[in-house]
Amino acid sequence: MNVRIDETDRKILAALQQDASRSLDDIAREVGSSKTPVWNRIRKMREAGIIGQHTVVLDAETLGFEACFFVLIRTSEHEADWQARFLKALQDRPEVQEAHRLAGDIDYILKVRVENARAYDKFYQALISEVRVHNVTALLSMEQIKSTTMLPL
Repeated sequence: MNVRIDETDRKILAALQQDASRSLDDIAREVGSSKTPVWNRIRKMREAGIIGQHTVVLDAETLGFEACFFVLIRTSEHEADWQARFLKALQDRPEVQEAHRLAGDIDYILKVRVENARAYDKFYQALISEVRVHNVTALLSMEQIKSTTMLPL
């Protein structure tokens, strides 16, 4: 779906990306409008699917999730039944923050956040007990250099 947004919509989206907890008055003032038109634009962008769920960003390390692994998965299984089991296994595991199906030599990449290497091994053992994979490579992130959810509007 290709939805048209104008410069005011972009300003509203940029303000929401920076801090969605700001008041409507604050956002309206920043974009040079009044509260009601800004609210109507936000509502329309929600209905169009431009704006998704509202959430907060937590600090994983402060909460004890110090290890971030990028897990590369190669499989020789491509049947619908295997894919459904694999998708369910990923959805059932809160450690999986992101999962992508790739083009190229690697079939899937996962971003997995856990407390430590032992917790990753527990995750890994549980995953391979549920779905068969050809090869799994886990890469430990030594340092997060950049992380954002903001789009370049």
